[in-house]
Amino acid sequence: MHCDHCLLGFPEKDAVYDDRDGQTHVFCCHGCRGIYTLIHAEGLDDFYEKRKWSDAGVPAVLKKGVDLRPFAEQVRDVGGEKELDILIDGIRCASCVWLNEKILGRTDGVAYARVNYAIHRARIRWNPDRIGLDRILSRIVSIGYQPRPYSESEHFRARKAETRDLLVRFGTAGFLSSQLMIYSVALYAGYFQGIEPSIKFLLEMIALLLTLPVLFYSGMPFLRNTLIGLRRLHFTMDSLITLGAGSAFVYSVYQMAVGGAVYFDTAAMIITLILLGRYIEATAKGRASEAIERLSELSPKEARRLLKGIPESGLSGEGTVVPESERVPLSSVSVGDLLQVLPGEKVPLDGVVVSGGSEVDESLITGESKPVAKTPGREVVGGSVNLFGTLSFEVTRTGKDTVLAGIIRAVEDAQARKPRIQQLADRIVGLFVPAILLIALATVAGYLAEGAPSHSALMAGISVLVIACPCSLGLATPLAVLLFTSLASAKGILVRGGEVIENTSGLTHVLFDKTGTITVGEPTLKEILVLDPGQDRERILSLAASLESLSGHSIGRAITRAAEETLLPVSDFRALPGRGIEGIVENRKVVIGNRALMQENGVPVPDIEEVARRHEGKGDTVILMGWEGKARALFIVSDVVREEAAEVIAGLKKKNTAVFLASGDNRITTDAVASSAGIEEAVSEASPEKKREVIAGIREKGGKVMMVGDGINDAPALTEALVGVAMGRGTDIAMESADAVLVRNDLRLIPYFLHLSARTYSIIKQNIFWAFFYNVVAIPLAVSGTLHPIVAAGAMAASSLAVVLNSLRIKRIGNG
Repeated sequence: MHCDHCLLGFPEKDAVYDDRDGQTHVFCCHGCRGIYTLIHAEGLDDFYEKRKWSDAGVPAVLKKGVDLRPFAEQVRDVGGEKELDILIDGIRCASCVWLNEKILGRTDGVAYARVNYAIHRARIRWNPDRIGLDRILSRIVSIGYQPRPYSESEHFRARKAETRDLLVRFGTAGFLSSQLMIYSVALYAGYFQGIEPSIKFLLEMIALLLTLPVLFYSGMPFLRNTLIGLRRLHFTMDSLITLGAGSAFVYSVYQMAVGGAVYFDTAAMIITLILLGRYIEATAKGRASEAIERLSELSPKEARRLLKGIPESGLSGEGTVVPESERVPLSSVSVGDLLQVLPGEKVPLDGVVVSGGSEVDESLITGESKPVAKTPGREVVGGSVNLFGTLSFEVTRTGKDTVLAGIIRAVEDAQARKPRIQQLADRIVGLFVPAILLIALATVAGYLAEGAPSHSALMAGISVLVIACPCSLGLATPLAVLLFTSLASAKGILVRGGEVIENTSGLTHVLFDKTGTITVGEPTLKEILVLDPGQDRERILSLAASLESLSGHSIGRAITRAAEETLLPVSDFRALPGRGIEGIVENRKVVIGNRALMQENGVPVPDIEEVARRHEGKGDTVILMGWEGKARALFIVSDVVREEAAEVIAGLKKKNTAVFLASGDNRITTDAVASSAGIEEAVSEASPEKKREVIAGIREKGGKVMMVGDGINDAPALTEALVGVAMGRGTDIAMESADAVLVRNDLRLIPYFLHLSARTYSIIKQNIFWAFFYNVVAIPLAVSGTLHPIVAAGAMAASSLAVVLNSLRIKRIGNG
């Protein structure tokens, strides 16, 4: 369908109808219907009869429309709204980012629009009942930018194409400008020492011819964006560059006609130096995103699918008959398929080993440098490298559900979210270009009013246009965040957003959960004490395992693993955080948990204190099981404290950080584990709400708290904490509530994460200070006429380069 007002195409579901004078008019949005109503009310209907849209400057790309199919495939549902990531071609500076965000943000129906300057990716969220995707993309096109479907491969292709294009344009401009400078030196010498008019004209013509390709080939992106912006009164950094170089060129042509001095070298060198700065910037962005590129290249394009089922013996032994297989595209593999991986090949997807044995390298995914043994029953991760034996495994996750895809998505999400420190910079960038235009005009007018020569006034105005640099301000944060998230992911730390960098600054308290965080999280069932003579051990274990299989808690998994019998059906299951679980098994309500839960359910607690205290003093967890008002069994579950825990805790204390331990276990068990890890303060019998209240109490007193946990019990506390960190084997709820996730379950990543965050935050502040300082000092110097436009162009490029180089120091810190 096409709008009766703007003539743009849009999906029929987004149509807005208006019945008037016996006719039904169709519009793409309420805005167009409002304008149509206004025109009709004012009696200006002749507008629709007389207009000729083919002559009205509608961009050709709008007339032919945008192909929505590749975009529609990537649209996601988010809480009743639609969300899409796209690449935007044509972004040159921070002003481009500001312009796109403002245009989209002011579009009726668009709820959220953020553009990442470092990688040119936009995330857009909209209400599908108020606006269609076609209209959103058309808004981007209407201001001179080209949207493309986002994918890792498309992003890298676009980045490499941009870098190559900048290199060619800079190389052309650099070569011609170097030749131009030779003739310019001769002209400048002639101005002071005298020169024959014919020689002067010849040198000026050569200078003119050398300048034309620099302006209209190398500088074409600046010129094109400026013309599109002028048509809609939108100005960006490209507008300043075009006006500066264009003014010098036009003035020089005029001076040739009247016999004055020319400044073709100024026009050409402005373009050359700006291109040099942007090429270096593009190269730096590429280096910053190398980690994501490496991750995206881990997954092979094909997989070897088995045709004859699972071999009975290992596949790596000599003389073993290998089942038939076929090479298939990864997209055709489904959950449940059996795949085979030979030595030296990459594991294509996530799965569980069913046959064979080997070691795999998971370093690029988890940051763990040591090979990991894989035997039947163990999980393999797509993208890891099989080192020795041959493995057969059953696929458990494909496509966007794999661990590798989740890591890439988490890193991209973090890069899409802007930290608070960038908000001030964004507001300034929005006002920057119009302010610089006014300052440049005022400078020229002031010089002329004082009786200065026209060329002096023009050179000062051009210097103001060229030296101003919002790019350094726009780059100050995004490039640093890009490097931070890339380095963190390479070590096995997934960060949810750039605001984490700010929040970790000045942490005063760290609260650790016990099970799965301070302890290894792989508890074993140490002992079962049957308290009811009428029950046997196997029956008790079967009932307990059936119920615990639904809990998702590591202690529950320990009991489930110990059961050899088939699990029984369970109904009315309930998890009671901080106390235990309950459910109906074999038509009886069974409760498993601590003493408090037993008392709540009317189950008298037998005299087990001596046994319980003996085991709890060793750090073991004691759990009771009962039904029908009677305690039936006592389970003793043992877990070990992580070997690195004491070292990490000691390091945090040296930095004057208060460390706490919180656990749902009783005081004796909690204190025993805390003592083993070197923690003096512990909170026992902590329900999810109690953990949250502890953190809230510290924050009310001005403390900054980081919570490290991995269970369902930890989700409220992770959310309440200023920074929440989830262990990689934690529950989905905990990982969704966290600001960062440790893919590799190693507490030593905590000090690395804090160090990298602190140094990144310091560099961001340095970048922003430099960007402000540069513009505050440079612009007055340009207004004063102290700086020649060529020097101004070099200073502008150097300003962005300084921010880039300072940000790249994060890479050295992260790898150190």
